[in-house]
Amino acid sequence: MPELLSWWKAGATVGVGTVVATWRSAPRPAGASMLVGPGGEAVGSVSGGCVEGAVYELASAVVADGAPVLQRYGVSDDDAYAVGLTCGGILDVFVEKVSRETFPELGGVAEDVEAGRPVAVATVIDHPDPGWLGRRLVVRPEGAELGDSGSLGSSRADDAVTDDARGLLAAGRTETLTYGPDGERRGEGMRVFVSSFAPRPRMLVFGAIDFAAAVAHMGHFLGYEVTVCDARPVFATASRFPSADEVVVQWPHRYLEAERDAGRVDGRTVVCVLTHDPKFDVPVLEVALRLPEVAFVGAMGSRRTHEDRLARLREAGLTEDELRRLSSPIGLDLGARTPEETAVSIAAEIVALQWGGLGDRLAHREGPIHHHTGTAGEPPQVAAGVGRGTGGGAGT
Repeated sequence: MPELLSWWKAGATVGVGTVVATWRSAPRPAGASMLVGPGGEAVGSVSGGCVEGAVYELASAVVADGAPVLQRYGVSDDDAYAVGLTCGGILDVFVEKVSRETFPELGGVAEDVEAGRPVAVATVIDHPDPGWLGRRLVVRPEGAELGDSGSLGSSRADDAVTDDARGLLAAGRTETLTYGPDGERRGEGMRVFVSSFAPRPRMLVFGAIDFAAAVAHMGHFLGYEVTVCDARPVFATASRFPSADEVVVQWPHRYLEAERDAGRVDGRTVVCVLTHDPKFDVPVLEVALRLPEVAFVGAMGSRRTHEDRLARLREAGLTEDELRRLSSPIGLDLGARTPEETAVSIAAEIVALQWGGLGDRLAHREGPIHHHTGTAGEPPQVAAGVGRGTGGGAGT
């Protein structure tokens, strides 16, 4: 980004090759980029050296004639040396030219990235109409101070891609999406590469119990960076939580306070308190429910445990508004019993709160199946229907 932005600010034109899809043992992931500067400088890599020469020549040609190109590299392992992709993998590289004229929104995107604000760039990389190639749409979370900008070519395409790009952005994922030529979801012909500039959202799981292992696995599956924390070293071990990115031995409230003070808790962070023990639960919930920004705070336990927990939190000085942020018993009413089923129940509640779902059966509803969260400062439109069920196994 620094080199690209410097050339962009100077009014130069830069050739950019970006990996947009990979198969088998491709050496670099989607999103890896290589620049060809105005003086012939090469910056970055798309394959760790395998096809850089070919991409360099293609980027130079694209800068000269201006037409973007989607190029596939890779053959079978037997003759991989013939094209230079010695790993035997396959990768698609989209090559385009970037300048103030072709990408006027780059300055705003760079500011978002530098400030740590989530932002995604959606680019048309394949389309029956060559005039659509290279068109961009900058997508930000709903309610962001800066709105979306650019266009792919039609309001229908913009709406469909914006909706899907926000889902990828929320998970910190970069992918290529396929639509019909005008953004039809049941179609093909247009491929859009969505590059997300955002860290993965965090899931903080407190309580090193068997339910926590299932919740950590589900959190990892959903794209969260998962931390399991417990003060008991005999239970808080990496071997018991293989899906967790981090296992921390610390008193939960002290760990959460430290993460808050370090700025590592934001509006996408979800907190799941699963210990069933008031000496752990109450202090960490006291911290969590007073966080200015957090997506979800849920606690496991029976109805009796929940009422006792509320009484203890009131004694600790929490207000009724703060207590209303607590989803307890945690999870949707799925009739869950096993740890794995309970993890699905908890994940379902988190997804519903994030996207405005009601937890109803879609077969019994009419209208669009996708929901939109509220605007800035407004809660998702789900408070009456989510977070107060039995939670299946989570509430027993």
